[in-house]
Amino acid sequence: MAKNPMEVLILADDFSGACEVSLPWSDQGFATRISLDLAAGSSNKSRPVTVLDTNSRYLDPAKAYRRIQDLCRRPSQDALVFKKIDSLWRGNLNAELSALADSGYRLIIAGALPHLERTVDNGRPLVAGQPLASTDAWQVEAGQAPESITDLLGDLESATLARPSTDGSFQEHLAAALGPAPIAIVDCSTEADLHSVAESWLGLRAAHPERFARSILVGTGALNAALASALAARHGTAGQAAHQDPAAPDAPARHLLGVVGSASGPSGQQLELAQNHGIPCAETTGELPAPKPGEPVILRAARNGTEPSAVLHQLRNQAAAFLAAHPDSDLFLTGGETARAVLDDLGATSLAPRQQLEPGVVICQAPDGRLVGTKPGSFGSPGILSKAFSTLRDLRTTLPQEPVSMSTTSPDSRPFIAVTMGDGSGVGPEVTVGALLDANAYNISRPIVIGDCHRLSLGAKALGLKADIVEISDVAEAQFVPGRINVIDPHLLSADLEWGKISGEAGNAAYHYIRIACELAMRGEVQGICTAPLNKAALHEAGHIYPGHTELLAHFMGVDEVSMMLSTPKVKVIHVTTHIGLIDAIKKIEPGLVKRTVRRGHEALVRAGNPTPKIGVCAINPHAGENGLFGYGEEEEKIVPALEKLQADGINAIGPLPADTAFFLAGRGDYDLIVAMYHDQGHGPVKVLGIEAGVNITVGLPVIRTSVDHGTAFDIAGTGVVEVGSMIEALAQSVNLATAPAE
Repeated sequence: MAKNPMEVLILADDFSGACEVSLPWSDQGFATRISLDLAAGSSNKSRPVTVLDTNSRYLDPAKAYRRIQDLCRRPSQDALVFKKIDSLWRGNLNAELSALADSGYRLIIAGALPHLERTVDNGRPLVAGQPLASTDAWQVEAGQAPESITDLLGDLESATLARPSTDGSFQEHLAAALGPAPIAIVDCSTEADLHSVAESWLGLRAAHPERFARSILVGTGALNAALASALAARHGTAGQAAHQDPAAPDAPARHLLGVVGSASGPSGQQLELAQNHGIPCAETTGELPAPKPGEPVILRAARNGTEPSAVLHQLRNQAAAFLAAHPDSDLFLTGGETARAVLDDLGATSLAPRQQLEPGVVICQAPDGRLVGTKPGSFGSPGILSKAFSTLRDLRTTLPQEPVSMSTTSPDSRPFIAVTMGDGSGVGPEVTVGALLDANAYNISRPIVIGDCHRLSLGAKALGLKADIVEISDVAEAQFVPGRINVIDPHLLSADLEWGKISGEAGNAAYHYIRIACELAMRGEVQGICTAPLNKAALHEAGHIYPGHTELLAHFMGVDEVSMMLSTPKVKVIHVTTHIGLIDAIKKIEPGLVKRTVRRGHEALVRAGNPTPKIGVCAINPHAGENGLFGYGEEEEKIVPALEKLQADGINAIGPLPADTAFFLAGRGDYDLIVAMYHDQGHGPVKVLGIEAGVNITVGLPVIRTSVDHGTAFDIAGTGVVEVGSMIEALAQSVNLATAPAE
């Protein structure tokens, strides 16, 4: 087995693409795994090359942006990161590449796939020499194919490079292009072009690590293969294929299920030929036959004008029924979205690449021994389905057999998160339901809602969503199945509570939801708390006189001092003071409080995977006092002594900075965290830069607490129009910052 020279993380936006790019690394001898678990991080000692299926191709673009930006924070500073893209330039490319660029990465885009005649000329994607936009390759896509790659990039600044020359000068051209522009688009059409791009990138990283360590290669499976080959050659590991464990003798045949969810033309031809070869094929509207072990059967999507989401739902239900009856089945799955949905339903979190039948057609093995073949919809020869099933049968006798138990292959690392419903008269019930019905909620966490079952049902109805809302008495009763919402309900709300009204009844209930969540956290039953908004006036009307969530959490957990951190995709802000008047805030600020606040922010970022965060500390006065012109020396008295102590302790805290300058610099990526001195100094810029995706994080508690960065929105409560993205992001942030469960 080859020893990996560095951490390697490959980001693919769908499952079939992830499988495609895993094989070249495995074939070169690198220890490789395909991960479906977004919460599991990147590589580990046993599998230093990780191919992560980000499952983001069909997300809302804003969600795709947040997911990629979160994932790209995890690799170490010198990690080698490759972004795999679709060779037809489909998916959330603008959102995902923007997330990488906004995180400070330079991008080198070389998007050719020569064996399918997909090339790039003068920055334009071509298929068989024709502009992509003039072909029917996007016939099943919702939008229009791009005329040029710069169309996809939108406002992102880029430079276009000619095809790599044979005189060895391309590395210099690439370095020059990445000086003024953060993105280089490379014309390419041959395997030799792609090998030159890969070699040049590795050469730049080795020669100028300070300039090019935070650069990413972006391209197709062909560029990925060139990179794996180039890296193996540099480290003397080329051709050292991974060792296969010996098989168990006389392995019994297993059932074979094919699931075809792609609507592309090649898939239709492949299905027709498979049927001609006698393989039973049923649509989702029909009934699957009951084959003998070793005899394949194919489930295909019934189109008939049905919405794609409904088709996928039908496929999942029928596949689940077959697998419940035949749990030992091996699988062949066509179309990345279909493949990922079936594997999610099985609880699979990782696979090992085993064999490539044709370019992009890959067989993997799950930890339980199940074989999983996959291909993108537009890939494969006409007879690929018959060939794939034959290969699965043959491999069944040559690969090791493991017990079928996906749920017990490794400890469940998903943290338990207490989700409080907030004020029942506001949008809390709606955003809670919306976040927990998000496709990724149960992939990353085990959420327990503290709230009111009836009110949550009304929230689901307002959103037009179906949810299985189940009351439980404690965490141990919870079952974490997509579509189910586990609720601890103290029964504090009346059934006829009005939407959009300040109510002491709702304020009291919100108070006790927080109390119960804190008790669960202090007992170690949950590893994080995620809160929907409460209303301070309602809280006070109920007799609970606290300024807000932050102080209430500190009270229940017995903590004297905590800090509020606001997080958006562009900037994070921690506050020295929060819910007090401006004059009182200035009086309260002193070096000890500043120092403790910065330390809490530093510790939170380190916990989230940034070992050396750069922190900008705001001044109190305009222009940081401008040498005494403004104010009475508050910066020198209250802030500078704290910074001197922090810097002496190795914390990279810089300031005092004029607030307007600090937020501008943070918005372009110069700072990982800004320290605001008072409430509006931090909240104003955050709400301009990203309120829709904003998250409120309380640091300094025994467990992490996150919340939406918006209020109860009484004016729209119960109408179903609330944006749930901030609550989804709050849940994701609580997972990122939570400790692992003790299991």
